[in-house]
Amino acid sequence: MTNIPMLATLRYLAPRGLLRKLRATVTGHRTERRQLRALGRQRDAFMATGGSRRFARGHDFPCLNDANAQIPFEPHYFYHPAWACRVLRGINPVRHVDISSIFAFAGCISAFWPTEYYEYQPPQVTLDGLTVHRVDLCALPFADGSIPSLSCMHVVEHVGLGRYGDPIDPEGDVRAAAELARVLAPGGHLLFVTPMAEQANIEFNAHRIYSYAAAMALFRGLRLEEFSLIPDEHRGGIIRHADPARLQGQHFACGCFHFTKPAA
Repeated sequence: MTNIPMLATLRYLAPRGLLRKLRATVTGHRTERRQLRALGRQRDAFMATGGSRRFARGHDFPCLNDANAQIPFEPHYFYHPAWACRVLRGINPVRHVDISSIFAFAGCISAFWPTEYYEYQPPQVTLDGLTVHRVDLCALPFADGSIPSLSCMHVVEHVGLGRYGDPIDPEGDVRAAAELARVLAPGGHLLFVTPMAEQANIEFNAHRIYSYAAAMALFRGLRLEEFSLIPDEHRGGIIRHADPARLQGQHFACGCFHFTKPAA
């Protein structure tokens, strides 16, 4: 073994993909060093032309990757809260309950409707119109049929995978969906969002990805009012009232469901 060159030794011992990651790390460090040298030249030129005339010079705070032609964004988390706000505008609830959706959504809608936000890992925040509580989505602390306006977006696909410290449970998503349906009031509205693909699959321990049939099976007792889709190729934006057939060929799209609960 001692006569084998180092690279060959690494190839012999390393797990698959490790060498590729090592190369990427070395390349990244070299790129960063070049960027820092260029930034130093920019800083010196800025200071030489009066950059410290009005402001005392503080510590350098290198921002190396922000000079883009367009602002990058994550399409799932841009479009689905925008969709939910538009649906809520039509519903115009007296109050709204959100279960663990992206926290900024609760903060924004609390400007228009009193909002209760429930989370397995609740943040500490003070904001008028918003209250924050701890909750287990598989054991919601609400009476049957008590919540007329409810959302749970990009959440259920994680339940039971242990990613957030929750117990491992292969049926965790089913239990969570059953709780949402249980507490929804007759005539009430549920906004539900999840990753979707043509074929249901799981990427442990990140998330489940649902087919249309698998997502609908979670809420058999509810009525679908709208299905909208953020496709893999999202340049056209969100597709409102999408045909489920649009999921053909999709691998990590985002499905937005507006359900209502039939009156008893």
